[in-house]
Order: sequence, then C-alpha cells, then structure tokens
Amino acid sequence: MNAEYKKILDSIKLRQFAPVYLVDGEEPYYLDKLTAHFENDILSAAERDFNLTILYGKDAHWTEVVNACSRFPMFAEMQVVILKDAAQFKGSDGDEKGLNALLSYIEKPSPSTVFLIEHPFKKADAKTRFVKRVKEKGIHFTSDKIREDKLPSWIEDFGSEIGFHIGRQESEVLASYLGSDLQKISNEIEKIRINVPEEKTLTLQLIHKYIGISKEYNVFDFPGAVTGNNREKLYGMLSYFLANPKAAPMALMTATFYSHFNRMYIAHFVRGKTDKEAAAAMGMSPYFVKEVMASIQQWPLPRIERCLLLLAKYNTMSVGIKNTTGDRELLKEMIGQMLE
Repeated sequence: MNAEYKKILDSIKLRQFAPVYLVDGEEPYYLDKLTAHFENDILSAAERDFNLTILYGKDAHWTEVVNACSRFPMFAEMQVVILKDAAQFKGSDGDEKGLNALLSYIEKPSPSTVFLIEHPFKKADAKTRFVKRVKEKGIHFTSDKIREDKLPSWIEDFGSEIGFHIGRQESEVLASYLGSDLQKISNEIEKIRINVPEEKTLTLQLIHKYIGISKEYNVFDFPGAVTGNNREKLYGMLSYFLANPKAAPMALMTATFYSHFNRMYIAHFVRGKTDKEAAAAMGMSPYFVKEVMASIQQWPLPRIERCLLLLAKYNTMSVGIKNTTGDRELLKEMIGQMLE
C-alpha cells in the first residue's frame, strides 16, 4: 500500500482532518479510493444529506466552490466539499484562471470544512501558487503510475491486504497479462474471490479459469513447453502464436521467458535444498519446484545463460531497436535460437 495513501486513511480513522486536500496523478486507483473514503467515511449517512457537496470541474464556477466551502455545516460539526475532475476546472467563464481562482479560499480555509480537490490522470502544476499554498495549508498527495517491475510486488501486497495469498509466480502472471491498470487488477482478483470465497490462496488454475487465459494456448505456459520434452505441444503452441501474434506480443513474451529462465538459473544453485527452500529462492510456489528441477536436467547452466542473453537482445528488438520485422518473425527467430 502506498505509504502516503495509508497515512491519509489513518488520519481519517483518527478524525484528524486537514482543511484542504489536493490529490492528483496519473494513477487513478488511489485517487478513486480516497475520494470514496471522503464521501463515505467522514460524515454519517444522516449528516451527508445536508453536509456533503460534490462539484465537477467542468461545470463549476469558482464562486460556487468558494461559497460551498465557506458556508457553515448543518446539524453537524463539519462538512465535506469535493471538487471532482479538477483538471477541467476553469474557474470562471470569461477568465480561465483554473485552480488559482480558489487561492483566496485556500489562504483562509474554513475550519469546519474538509475540502477535497480530485485532479485525476495528471499532476497539478507544482510551480503554481495554488499548489504551493495547498502544501502549506493542507495535504498534497500524488498518485504515480507503478513501474512495471514493481507490479508483482504491488499485487502481492494487495493480496495481503484483502487476506488472499498471491505468490510471486501468480503475481507475475497477472502483471504480464493485465498490464499496469491497478483498478483492473484489483477487480479481477476480487472477481476470483467472489467465485471461490472459501479459497485463501490464488493459484494459476484459478487465474486460468476466472480471468480468461486460455488453458491450451497461453503465453505463460509457453516457456515451459520450450524447455520441456513435449515437442508436439511446443510446435502446436508456436504455430498458434505465429498465426495469432496479437495473443502474444513480444514484450509480454520476453518478460515471461525471462521469469522462466531466471528461475531455471537459480534452480542450478539450489539443488539439494528442500522444495520450500528452493521455492523461496526462486520466488515461486513449492508446487512448481519439481517441474523446474526436472527441466534443468536438459538445460545446463551455459545454455540458460545464453538464453537470458538472447532475451535481452530480443526484448530490445521488440521495441523497434535494430529491428525492421514484426513480432511474428522475431518470435520464430528467438525460439529457433533457443532450441539450437
């Protein structure tokens, strides 16, 4: 969980409020969550009828916002005012000052008002007087996009928060397949929990069943087919991906193969360890350890190292560097070199 996000949530639980909050950034997941908390967790249901005001940046005039923030609460100690989609806020019809039109209020905010400014999909300009004053008078929270290499850890942490264990391999599968949309990831995980409420651990089988990854031909099983003994399965999968390049973009393919070969590389150094110890070293479920250990019998360390170097090369080519062919030709060439 984002530390600053958690800090704001904790302050809400303790009823310790700043007079103004500016929440912005490219990742809307935390902004949506925070806005929901401000809407639902500060005022009681009865208090919300008279003391919750929601305005929208595209339609609101600055006087409307200031008047809403400045009035006294009715039958309650405080009120909540939320300005949503603040990136579209112009301030007034004739003079587009944007959020700077609210400076006079930010300078002297009402002590009985909690004012939330939601500015999704982009950061507010930190150089403006408005943002500087918000930082002085209240709280400025920015929700940045999570880097791709951090996504698996985020997914594992999210699982821990909701009491649903998600292992490293499962988190990497979700990150590779679903991308970096945190809301989409959380929705898909919750969908699985709704379907199997008695389960406490996310498995690959559940991912295949409820998130829609094909059991027969999916990119996450392909590396195992390449390093396994079933040539019929390998060539069947390769033919499928060559005929359906959109099902396995090279960026996803190289990331999945890298994870697979990296585990095989580590496996060479944990021979003789228990399945639990080996799984911890490889960052995967003990359930899959025997499969990886069996695969390295035919894949000695030098061969794995060569494949890791190949992956670095083809990952670079997949983004257009020193490459004039499409994903289909790259995939065929890469697999051919791995099998040499």
